[in-house]
Amino acid sequence: MAEHLASIFGTEKDRVNCPFYFKIGACRHGDRCSRLHTKPSISPTLLLSNMYQRPDMITPGVDAQGQPIDLEKMQEHFEDFYEDLFEELNKYGEIESLNICDNLADHMVGNVYVQFREEEQAANALNSLTGRYYAGRPIIVDFSPVTDFREATCRQYEENTCNRGGYCNFMHLKRIGRELRRQLFGRSRRRRSRSRSGSPYRHRSHEERSHRGRSHSRRDDDRDYHESHSRRRRSSSPSHRSRRSADGRRDRSPIREGSEERRAKIQQWNREREEAERANRVSDRSADDRNVNNHHGNEKIGAH
Repeated sequence: MAEHLASIFGTEKDRVNCPFYFKIGACRHGDRCSRLHTKPSISPTLLLSNMYQRPDMITPGVDAQGQPIDLEKMQEHFEDFYEDLFEELNKYGEIESLNICDNLADHMVGNVYVQFREEEQAANALNSLTGRYYAGRPIIVDFSPVTDFREATCRQYEENTCNRGGYCNFMHLKRIGRELRRQLFGRSRRRRSRSRSGSPYRHRSHEERSHRGRSHSRRDDDRDYHESHSRRRRSSSPSHRSRRSADGRRDRSPIREGSEERRAKIQQWNREREEAERANRVSDRSADDRNVNNHHGNEKIGAH
């Protein structure tokens, strides 16, 4: 039974949970829906409800003064908003996708969906955006159950064949230009690659590496010192170390042993002494056993 309920969760066969809310994070019935709208407690995707305000909000294709709006100006207005929003959201983490609905229905108009790479990044963005304003309007932000936008978008819209227009119940995602996408997401990737490269010492040039013995810092000196001693401690015994030092190649610059080196020596000497004592006890026990056997053999011979 549990497997069956899990298999139909969020589908049309699910009579408990709303499939539209599960797929697109919004439902035209709102709170009056007969099925449950289960809001996630954590998600990599945020929904900023009705955030984008189209220039032709009142009448499609006409501005507030009743004048026709040029399509290029509408696209320019949208891309300005997209870039401004992307730069702000990118402060909180790596953005996987930023989608803005071009639908006209009340529950989807101007909806913005931002999907971060990590859930913690989305949580930080939610905490920072809650209570803030954009263009004089409060930002309404919440976690969204949408993680697969392929299931949420209208395929007919992408093929220019959707007959429902802006009132379709699936997402009609507004597109930005290829150059702006390359600029925003390419810049974000370069920034992430620089942040992931770590310390600049990892990428020293060949010339810097060749002069490392003369120019590295004291911290690198200490690190190299401990690494050389740890390798020597793992790979050599006291007797072997004395033989290697006898060839004269490693005695030119003797280094004073540290406390860790001395402790390792003592531990190794103790282990060698315990092994020697254990071997002596075993040999003594074997000798005793042989003496006992010889004694019993002599007694048997005397009895005969």
